[in-house]
Amino acid sequence: MRQRTIGLETPDGAMPLYEAVPENPRGAVIVFQEAYGVNAYIEDVCGRLAGEGYHAVAPHLFHRTGGGVVSYGDMGKAIEMIGTLSDDGMLADADAAIAHLGAAGFAMPRIGTVGFCMGGRTTFLVCARRAIGAGVGFYGGGIVTSHFPQLPSLAGEAPTMKAPWLGLFGDKDPSIPVADVERLRDVLHDSPFDAEVVRYPDAGHGFHSDQRDSYVPEAAADGWQRCLAWFARHLR
Repeated sequence: MRQRTIGLETPDGAMPLYEAVPENPRGAVIVFQEAYGVNAYIEDVCGRLAGEGYHAVAPHLFHRTGGGVVSYGDMGKAIEMIGTLSDDGMLADADAAIAHLGAAGFAMPRIGTVGFCMGGRTTFLVCARRAIGAGVGFYGGGIVTSHFPQLPSLAGEAPTMKAPWLGLFGDKDPSIPVADVERLRDVLHDSPFDAEVVRYPDAGHGFHSDQRDSYVPEAAADGWQRCLAWFARHLR
């Protein structure tokens, strides 16, 4: 496996991109960060995907404001950094990652995306606007109820989705009410593509990250297996 950080050009300048590349990859996955940047956890997720045979890349979405990572204990800084993002900017970053993977030989239907926290919302955005192979969002907030003025609700885009999408949520997540999760399930019935929503009664926000106190091993393991099965099903 080859692991490195490279630079990609975007309309707003150079963007670091972490990648983990296995021998003879069977597909590609863009990993969208939490509110804390492309840290050791996100790099580890890329490594896990590479271990499953995927060329995994993680764009540094905070590159417009200096990049870097935020510690898990600094929620105020994380919120400040999210406040610097926009949907247009994140789509531009996604497009740069897609182009990079295209140059590596992957057509759009062979490219998936997985994201966590704010990155979970980003996977929905990309699947709503780009005809990639599939997306998976772990506890993506702000999809139904906007959390930031510049990041509006995306639920109204369900009828025009351009790719299959799987959403994984914890019932104990105070930032994403169960009512919002069920509303999302309802609107996704109108998606022209395969769409599913899964809830974990004993999990809260951040349940997949084994580097956080919110880690729930059972939910994390089940969610990861569902993620891999989703990609195996759709990235062909």
